[in-house]
Order: sequence, then structure tokens, then C-alpha cells
Amino acid sequence: MKKFLWISALFIICFSRSFASFDEYFENKTLRIDYIHSGNKSSDLYAIDELREESLYGGSKINLVDTFNFGNFKFAAYDQASGKIIFSRTYSSLFAEWRATDEAKTVTKAFSETITMPYPRAKIKAEFYSRDKKNNWIKMFEYIIDPASYFISREKKNRSSCFKIINNGDPSQKVDIVIIPDGYDREEMNKFKKDCDKFAAYLLDASPFKENKDKFNIWGIEIISYDSGPDIPAENKWKNTAVGTTFYTFDSERYLMTYENKTLHDVAANAPYDQIFILVNTDKYGGGGIYNFYYTCASDNIYSNYVSIHEFGHTFAGLGDEYYTSDVPTENLYPKDVEPWEPNLTTLVNFNKKWKNMLEKNTPVPTPDNDKYKNTIGVFEGGGYEAKGVYRPAHDCTMKSISYDNFCPVCKKAIQNMIDFYTK
Repeated sequence: MKKFLWISALFIICFSRSFASFDEYFENKTLRIDYIHSGNKSSDLYAIDELREESLYGGSKINLVDTFNFGNFKFAAYDQASGKIIFSRTYSSLFAEWRATDEAKTVTKAFSETITMPYPRAKIKAEFYSRDKKNNWIKMFEYIIDPASYFISREKKNRSSCFKIINNGDPSQKVDIVIIPDGYDREEMNKFKKDCDKFAAYLLDASPFKENKDKFNIWGIEIISYDSGPDIPAENKWKNTAVGTTFYTFDSERYLMTYENKTLHDVAANAPYDQIFILVNTDKYGGGGIYNFYYTCASDNIYSNYVSIHEFGHTFAGLGDEYYTSDVPTENLYPKDVEPWEPNLTTLVNFNKKWKNMLEKNTPVPTPDNDKYKNTIGVFEGGGYEAKGVYRPAHDCTMKSISYDNFCPVCKKAIQNMIDFYTK
């Protein structure tokens, strides 16, 4: 009994210190850093665009420093006085994907990107990192931010109404998803609210989310589009919508994304959020998802239940695509001499850091893709858009084929790890 009380007391002390750490360095609101990320296949440049103070902060007050090391980019904030790291996140972006397209070989472009973090009490040094060809972090840019500066905008750019879809409590202890409508006109707001309920069910009825229903908050934003539906450039359909989603992103018909990053974050700021979901009013097949960036899905396609959780797998847990037979706009994303950062893909360069400890003792590596191993965790060749040299954990998975509620054990573990990060 004494041992139990001692352990309990130690837990309370550590728990309290974690919260004290937040209160020592941060106020309970958000610092938003908008910046321009530009370059081409061989160049990578950062420039600050705008700093904003926002009232709602939805992130964890305990797990402030990233522990996953996923993504193509990393942001780290250091208390300038002590040099202590006080916040970090890893992430990917449209710019990272565009750099792997043919266009990036000959063209230079600029993309808007955003970092959100708890609002610092004192000056910080903000550092931005990109990966090199071997996936090592290289510091690209740093910037000193004074939270007392009167050049940090306090203006609220968008004042749309926020409503609760799923409410399980304090945002700092939950995974908060904000659903933003695009292509819903004034007469379609009731449809949007019904669609929110439908997509919340798609997520929370699938494993491992259904086992963690009480760990999610889902919010909706009422913002009206002038036109109904998204852009479809190949069909010469151009719509005036709230956040500017478009099919044919990077000239891939089903890729449904937006380049209007600042507008998107202006709208999202009406709710506390960890993840942004753009629900697009169309029955055309499509969607997209990028780790710690945002994800999208068509509202009324017959496969929308699958697409929505597949794309959330990318955005929330950093999962990679496990299919290898479909055309994609990018190329050579996974050099065979580099271990991918995605938790469900491997080139066997450093498989010890992946799911090796989940294999049964006699499972061969690589694993034959036949009936004997069909329901086994293994190392199956084909994944990351490559038929050879990239391996996935299972014969089939929601990250491989159009199969709703079919995440393999490795993907489920990666998702659970991320849920725990946000909620513990």
C-alpha cells in the first residue's frame, strides 16, 4: 500500500510539473506563424509572412515536444533566455509533394504554410528544418519572435460560427478535429451539418477510433460558399468557394486540395483544433491528406467512408500509401538506400526501427504474398507507389486498397500511439 501511494504521489508530482512547464512558458492561446516556403526540386527557402495571435489553443499542454520524428519538415521553438526547447512539431506539406513532380525540375514556386503553437510568454527562437536526401534534419531558417511585439496581428480575419459535433471535454486532453465546408452554398448549410454527423460516424465506427471514441472532439464551422461544389479545371468548372478546393491538384484528377492556406487557417481559428478536415460538397471521387497539414474528402461519393479515414491516416498518424499500381503525380519518393519516415513503410535499410518486433518468430523477411501469410503481419513487397524495394506490413489494409475499417495491426498501432500523444 505504501508503494502504491508513493507511486501515485510521484505520478501527481510529474503530472503537475508538466502543466507547470506549460504555464511557465506559455499562455493559453495560439501563436500562428504564416510563412512562405519556396523553391524547386533542388532548392528550399523559407520567409516569414505574418504572425498572428489567436484565442483558441486546442493542443496538448503536456506533450509539447514531438516524439515521432515523422514528416518532411520540423519546427522547433526555443526559449531565447535559457536555450531550452519548449515546443516542436514535425509535418509535411503540399510544397514537399510538389518538389517530387516533373514540374519542379524546371519551375520555381512559392507555397503558403502555417505553424501553430501555444503563445509564448517570452521571446523565442523559431527554427525550421528540412530533410536532406538521407532523411537527416538540416536547419534552414531561424527567426526571433517577441510575443509582446505590436506587429503581431490580433485581428480576427474570419468570424464564422462554430458548432459541436462530438464533445468529450477539454480540448487540451482530446484529439480535436475541425470540419470546414467547401462548396456548400447558403441553401446547403443544413446538408453540411448532416454530412458532419455522417463523417464523424465514418471515423468513430472504424477501428482503432471506435475503441477511443471518448478521446475525440469534432467541431464544425458554418462558412458559406458563393458557389456549390469545387473547381474541376479539366472540365472548365471554376467555383467561388470558402477555402478554394480544386480537383486535379498537381494534374492528378482525384487529388482534391487547396492552395489557399491562410484563408483555411483563418476559418479554422474559430475552433480549437489539432487536425483540419475540409469536407467538399461533391459526389466526384477524390480527397487528399498530408501529415499535420490538412485532409479533404468528397461528401457524397460511394467510397467517401473509405477515403475519409484513409486520408486521416495520412494526416493524423503519418501513414504512407501502401498501394503501388495507381498513377500518382510524384516520383522517386522512396530512395531504396534510405529508410522512409512513414511508420508503415520500409526499404529494410533500418527495419529494426519499424514493426520488426511485431513479427512472429518464423515469419520470413521479405514475406511471400500468398495465402499462407495472408493474415499475418509481415514484410510484403510493394508500397509507397513502388512495386519493388518498398515493403508494407500486411497483405491488405485501408492504406492499400479501397477497404473501409481495415487498418492492419501496424497502422492501428501507429494511430493509437498518436491518439495517446494528444490525450495523455
